[in-house]
Amino acid sequence: MKKRNSFSRMIHWMLLSGLCVAPAAAQTALTLDKAISIAGQNSPDIRRSLLNLTRYRESLNARRASLKSRFSLDVQPVSFNQTRVFDKPFNKWFTSRYFSSSGTFRIDQPLKWTDGTVSLVNDFGWQNSRSDFTGTETETKSFTNRLYLSYRQPLFTYNRTKLDLRELELSYENANIQYVLQMLNLEKNVTRFFYNVYLYQMSLDIARAELANTQKSYEIIRRKVEAGLSAKEELYQAELNLATARSTVENRRVDLENAKDEFKRFLGMDLNDSIVILADISVPRVKVDLEQAVQYGLSSRMELRQREIDVENSQFDLIRTKAMNEFRGDLNLAVGIMGDHENFSQVYSNPTQNPSVALSFQIPIFDWGEKKARIKAQEAVVETQQLNLEEEKKQIVIDIRKVYRNLQNQLNQIAIAEQNVRNAELTYQINLERYRNGDLTSMDLNLYQNQLSQKKIAYAQALVNYKLELLNLKIQTLYDFEHGQPLVPEKLFHNPQQP
Repeated sequence: MKKRNSFSRMIHWMLLSGLCVAPAAAQTALTLDKAISIAGQNSPDIRRSLLNLTRYRESLNARRASLKSRFSLDVQPVSFNQTRVFDKPFNKWFTSRYFSSSGTFRIDQPLKWTDGTVSLVNDFGWQNSRSDFTGTETETKSFTNRLYLSYRQPLFTYNRTKLDLRELELSYENANIQYVLQMLNLEKNVTRFFYNVYLYQMSLDIARAELANTQKSYEIIRRKVEAGLSAKEELYQAELNLATARSTVENRRVDLENAKDEFKRFLGMDLNDSIVILADISVPRVKVDLEQAVQYGLSSRMELRQREIDVENSQFDLIRTKAMNEFRGDLNLAVGIMGDHENFSQVYSNPTQNPSVALSFQIPIFDWGEKKARIKAQEAVVETQQLNLEEEKKQIVIDIRKVYRNLQNQLNQIAIAEQNVRNAELTYQINLERYRNGDLTSMDLNLYQNQLSQKKIAYAQALVNYKLELLNLKIQTLYDFEHGQPLVPEKLFHNPQQP
């Protein structure tokens, strides 16, 4: 374990030392957490998720506000009408003029639990009516006021208010889940880009180290050729190896700059910004219990909640489908008083009570099987959503098992890669000594040098693969095995304001 950590630190410090010899420039040092934070602020997908979240939050707020008392005032300041009417019994024409002004103030209170509505209404008006019936002109002026309390209640049907409200609540919850899933996916993608750039940096540092070794071997063979101890073709081969090593360094530098540009584009950074990756790829020994990981995934994965929301929404659609051509009733009750008088102060001097009751029914007779067919179709949709939920659970178990197996395999690969680096270093040192003694050609030494570089890159890749699989396990189970704590989705990132 100590040897593995020493190799990890060696690679990390190789990277830092390579950065130190780079040309001095204003660079932005990026850690993984900082890169994720930058991407979270600039990502178009995250911004779309936030806008979608705002949409459903405000829709839910509006629906909840609609359940509170609503105050309204309707005013008709002026109404004038003059007509010429023929009266058949008297065989006479007469003219009538009607002038009025009125207003209605009402308070409506929807009732969530019954889907009914209670209303308090006050109708106030003034009217002036004139007519010249049978040659006699008459005029009537009066104030009127009607104050009443009414109640409307649907019967034998589902509660539409509660259903609409629950649908909006589920839509908002689903938008929250989608936002968190987008952030988790963003973390995964940023991490892959981050370590990809890191590997290119490592490749450049290893290529520089290879160039330094090739330069040393070139100096050795040059002195031997000058002293007449080696043939000139050995020097030619050494020069070729040196030129190839220099070309490799330039190729690695180009690859690194291209990878940085792609990374900056993904983060939403200015392409002209200079960045440097600061990564810690030390591998912690994380103990993972497969059964525990599966239980965490089944109890925490937000995709399961999304499938449950799909099932609930399909059941709501089934309720609406069953309400097609339904037998239903409506009950309307009202009680109040009405008064009228020429003087406003005496409007209620002789009030009249005006209660009303109305009961109506809608009775379907025959629909040619339309309702029955639609219900069967929607029941199939409900069953499909339930099947999707069960399949999602199976897929989660499969994915967690895959990640677990990959983690175990990556630990083995790290151990193998570590041993390969150690053996390649020893092999190179032995053959370098043979090269100094003239027992090995430049071409053969270059093969051992290339082998050492490849093993170092493979070791770094194995470390990065393990870090990525560890992150994948955290996303699959919503549990951080490295720190031994569950992840609460609402607290993973910026927590959107609750309605």
